[in-house]
Amino acid sequence: MAILKIARMGHPVLAQKAQMVEDPTAPEIRRLVRDMIETMIDANGAGLAAPQVHVPLRLAVFQAPEDRAEQRLSEAERYDQTAPLTVIINPEIEIAGPEMEGGWEGCLSIPGMRGFVERPAHVRYRGVDHEMRPIARTAKGFHARVLQHELDHLDGILYPQRMRDLTKLIFESEAKHWVPAAEAEE
Repeated sequence: MAILKIARMGHPVLAQKAQMVEDPTAPEIRRLVRDMIETMIDANGAGLAAPQVHVPLRLAVFQAPEDRAEQRLSEAERYDQTAPLTVIINPEIEIAGPEMEGGWEGCLSIPGMRGFVERPAHVRYRGVDHEMRPIARTAKGFHARVLQHELDHLDGILYPQRMRDLTKLIFESEAKHWVPAAEAEE
């Protein structure tokens, strides 16, 4: 396994639509998946798409751990808002409701920055993993957000392109100023 170099905003691989994976079980795909997982964990990321490691294929890895879900959720709701370490190849996504939800996002390809992005709050998605096992899930909350963020990479979209208000594109080091300001508004 190897830690892969992460492409940064401005690299052409991040601006192009990724190609379908012809054989999800191919040895080179399995190796890529292992290396991507290791790279994501090493970088302390919640997800990583193949274009972020200079490979323009429709493949992503992500996780939505339980500690990122709201504590007041019922067990049924928690299932939709959390996800184990997941490998998804050639994914398809469908918006499952009209509700939008805003949240702060970061990206391994835009280090040191955070942006406030509004996304559909409820989605359904499907694809296969590197063993050709089908994946079909419903996602809400952080699970939906991280999935949509990673799938955007497969279409050449970075989160600032989804932002409605670029005054909410900030350095991570300045995020501490936003929490007290948001609490004061309530």
